[in-house]
Amino acid sequence: MSTIKVDDVAFVRFRAPDLATMKSFLEDLGLHDAGSTEGRLFMRGKGPAPFLHATELGEPGFAGIAFRARSLADLETLATRESVEVENLDAPGGGKVVRLMDPDGFRIEVVAGQSMGDASAFPSRAPWNSANHRERLGTVKRVAKGPAHILRLGHCVLNVSKFRVSETWYKERFGFITSDEIELQPGFSFGAFLRCDRGDLPADHHSLFLAQSPKGHGFNHAAFEVRDFDDLMTGHDFLKEKARTPEWGVGRHILGSQVFDYWRNPWGHTVEHWTDGDLLTAAERPNKAGLADLLGVQWGPPAPPTMG
Repeated sequence: MSTIKVDDVAFVRFRAPDLATMKSFLEDLGLHDAGSTEGRLFMRGKGPAPFLHATELGEPGFAGIAFRARSLADLETLATRESVEVENLDAPGGGKVVRLMDPDGFRIEVVAGQSMGDASAFPSRAPWNSANHRERLGTVKRVAKGPAHILRLGHCVLNVSKFRVSETWYKERFGFITSDEIELQPGFSFGAFLRCDRGDLPADHHSLFLAQSPKGHGFNHAAFEVRDFDDLMTGHDFLKEKARTPEWGVGRHILGSQVFDYWRNPWGHTVEHWTDGDLLTAAERPNKAGLADLLGVQWGPPAPPTMG
């Protein structure tokens, strides 16, 4: 039994030497200022979360991820088990936080009690017509140009030193369930897609992916869910027009099934737009897959060497 069961990934933290440059990139990505202060940048999407991306002034780098607990009582349970304090979260939306360090020294926060806002309304858009479902009648479809509309942070990927050690650490504390375990050869697994245990409620195919990388431990990427395929492609064109740095896409993953589009921020960290991912309940059994399934695509360009 795990200490608690988290419901979702909440936000990701970075450091950057120039917050204005980071803000400009994130606005092109589709995020909006959530109430930044001197030395700290907070950016939100169009969902109810008060912020999704935090940047503090400093040397460029990854600074941690946060998961959302189901209740303040769960935070107290976790804090007691880990012999740490429940602290106030000094960020938009307030709330409480428990701060931990994982086996590779990554800063892991667990939050609860944040004040959620109203989800911003997406611009109205005519529905899709498919060969067997024709809903748009007598109406033309026009998609406005501009940044993608980000709803939420969907998942984070971490490269770890020892996969089994990290897997055990996250499962014992937060109740993650394996969706797909990645075998390099029979009997040797080096990573897994982990989803939240929400019982009979559907959860994303993964909120966290852990991979034992030959490059050593470090941040791999953070992925933001956008409205739909049109929105992802509109965001892709907008980022190209802004001369941002592409990495991989557009394509559809095999594991998780997401349509994806990867970009690099000004300091080389990877962020992803995605849409149309798999949803699973806790009853779905784990699957084992290989490296070809991990890096392969159902359609789209092959994975670049930088995605390892």
